[in-house]
Amino acid sequence: MKQDALNVAMIGSKFMGRAHANAYSQAGRFFDLPRPVVMHTLAARNLAQTRQFAQRWGWLHASDHWQAVVRDPQIDLVDVGTPNHVHMEQAVAALEAGKHVACEKPLAGTLDDARAMLLAAKRRPKQHTFVWYNYRRCPALALAYQLARAGKLGRIYHVRACYLQDWAGPDAPLVWRFQGKVAGSGSLGDLCAHSIDTARFITGDQITEVEGAVLETFIKQRAVLSDAAGGEISGKGADAKTRKGKSTVDDVVLFIARFKGGAVASFEASRLATGYKNNNRIEIHGDKGAIRFDFERLSELDWYDATADDRLAGWTTINVSNPGVANGGHPYAHAWWPTAHAIGYEHTFINQVADMVQVLSGSKPVVPLPDFADAYETQKVLHAVTESARHRCPVKLSQIK
Repeated sequence: MKQDALNVAMIGSKFMGRAHANAYSQAGRFFDLPRPVVMHTLAARNLAQTRQFAQRWGWLHASDHWQAVVRDPQIDLVDVGTPNHVHMEQAVAALEAGKHVACEKPLAGTLDDARAMLLAAKRRPKQHTFVWYNYRRCPALALAYQLARAGKLGRIYHVRACYLQDWAGPDAPLVWRFQGKVAGSGSLGDLCAHSIDTARFITGDQITEVEGAVLETFIKQRAVLSDAAGGEISGKGADAKTRKGKSTVDDVVLFIARFKGGAVASFEASRLATGYKNNNRIEIHGDKGAIRFDFERLSELDWYDATADDRLAGWTTINVSNPGVANGGHPYAHAWWPTAHAIGYEHTFINQVADMVQVLSGSKPVVPLPDFADAYETQKVLHAVTESARHRCPVKLSQIK
């Protein structure tokens, strides 16, 4: 029997707003959800633009007053898809208003804000929190998680992860992602947070120490584009006049880490990796097997079975899209297309919405969703990396509360 509808309000209407709105609109079409999702209200700063976005994407109502929206008694779940510096204020307000909360990653721009969000969630134990580490919902990474839980990797020796993009070259203007007070960090929080979460997710282990880190800002001045009225804009216009502003976040991060279980890891992220558009890769090597994944080949997981006959040793590429294999099929495959008909980036968000609705209906999803407590552990690693780079020393996670 279907439960009552889940009324969702979303704050934010830019890049992540599109991804989330599409997911809410599509989840019930592909998954047999235990309760229908209603896209109730969209909130963003510019009311005219918000109304246009709401009409295009299927939101019933539009508002430029998020505070009123989170207090609306009709709303069940508040989705925070805004820049990092306002996550805390909006998420805490929603929790205090009795709502479930889904928040974009990283959890916050600073460790203090993330801690405040965690404490607010602990004060409301009956309310669920979620964080949009959507790459957990790639079927290949979900399968890697299942293999690790089944002991197929054995004792894990090391993790190698990188996330490389090249969009932030010298011509990229000074949008909020380059402003430390808004974003908190650059490639570290924007990209490497995903790699950290993925490594923690698959291994089931915690990072205990950052042994050494480098944060580098190569492009220190970026164009601030202003319209004729003097207001900042994020794109080039015919009447724009250009001035320079300081970029206060990292363009590149590299660090070495240790896990509680003894594994060592290397992490790298860059928004200046010329030639790479969205190269999100991870390898995990154990004494019984290994996996490797590249998001640009989203439907594939490479698997190495170290226990196999030596004559058959070698990497196997699994197309993770078969709903009919033993043990219940590949993760999420039942909801999509015939085997080897690939899914894409937007489907990871749809998969997450389906899992959130499962949780809010009292069921368990295929693989665990990160809540505020889980995402706080990743936030601690981000903080440790920053401190390690600043002081040029190892940082133990036990020193961070």
